[in-house]
Amino acid sequence: MVEYSPGYMADHWCGRGHVLLVLEGELMNELKDGSTHTLTPGMSFQVADNEANPHRASTGKGAKVFIVD
Repeated sequence: MVEYSPGYMADHWCGRGHVLLVLEGELMNELKDGSTHTLTPGMSFQVADNEANPHRASTGKGAKVFIVD
C-alpha cells in the first residue's frame, strides 16, 4: 500500500514491472514514450519489466494505491 501526497512526482524513470490498483484519489502514469494514463479509484495498471520503455507516477490530488511488484 502506497500513499502519494498531493503534488507528488517520481524523481526517476522506473523500468521495473508492477501491477497497481488505485483505491483513492487520482494517479497519472507516464511512459517515457510520452503517453500518459490517468487512473481513478477502481482502475488498475500493469506494466512489465522493460528498461526500453520506463514509466513514472505523479499526482496532483494525492492517491492511495495498492502495488504488487
